[in-house]
Amino acid sequence: MGPKRPDSVEELRAAGNQSFRNGQFAEAATLYSRALRALQAQGSLDPEKESVLYSNRAACHLKDGNCTDCIKDCTSALALVPFSMKPLLRRASAYEALEKYSLAYVDYMTVLQINDSVTSALEGSSRMTRALMDSFGPEWRLKLPSIPLVPVSVQKRWECLPSENHKETAESKSKETTAAKSRVPSAGDVERAKVLKEEGNELVKKGNHKQAIEKYSESLWFSNLESATYSNRALCHLVLKQYKEAVQDCTEALKLDGKNVKAFYRRAQAYKALKDYKSSFADINSLLQIEPRNGPAQKLRQEVNRSLK
Repeated sequence: MGPKRPDSVEELRAAGNQSFRNGQFAEAATLYSRALRALQAQGSLDPEKESVLYSNRAACHLKDGNCTDCIKDCTSALALVPFSMKPLLRRASAYEALEKYSLAYVDYMTVLQINDSVTSALEGSSRMTRALMDSFGPEWRLKLPSIPLVPVSVQKRWECLPSENHKETAESKSKETTAAKSRVPSAGDVERAKVLKEEGNELVKKGNHKQAIEKYSESLWFSNLESATYSNRALCHLVLKQYKEAVQDCTEALKLDGKNVKAFYRRAQAYKALKDYKSSFADINSLLQIEPRNGPAQKLRQEVNRSLK
């Protein structure tokens, strides 16, 4: 007798996963289709499970170059569980392959609202920015569909995922930083970085600090040679109480410009919030050597000095 034929939803899904890992994408798609039919025949409402099956089948279609069906399945998955990252990323890839760059950009940027460290979304949004700028010029953003605002509850759901996911994200962010640093920006890249930085500055003025971080991150992908972009992103991290990220950005800013007063001040603020008063005090002193009459720095030194005693 041969092996038992999978019949249950879980067995069919597991068999589909194995076929996918083996590179048998058409067979995997068939198994996911059977799992979907079995799930729907049960009549039980399980949107999470159904969404995953649509998303998995979409991955098969994408591997086989069937971008149209991939988009359909991702859209079905997202209708069941809005703002799921895998179907968003898969649909973005399919849109990109079909040269529907505006739609791909929207999906990549939606993912970055959920988690601004996803390397494939950062790289994808940068590719789409280049393609759209080449097609439409400086006014390319006017051609975009609206980007949906991701609810805070979805962002918190990501934060509550197992620590393995966060470890993967940290590794991705490290790879992203390394890749960006290894690039030599062209004159066009520097100009694009400047435009994106200014867009980030406008968002800061409006109080949209999370979106501003996305703009500054895009800018740094094109060119990471401007100290102010890092110190501006650090300000956003400070406002959002992301103090470790603020310290990292200020450190990068100071590597590029050792007299960046804002970077010293913002890193001192971040260190103070992290209760690292010695480091905070050292940064304030460095700042005051550059600008001895800087009032906010003098006030901050007094506050930190009291904490040191």
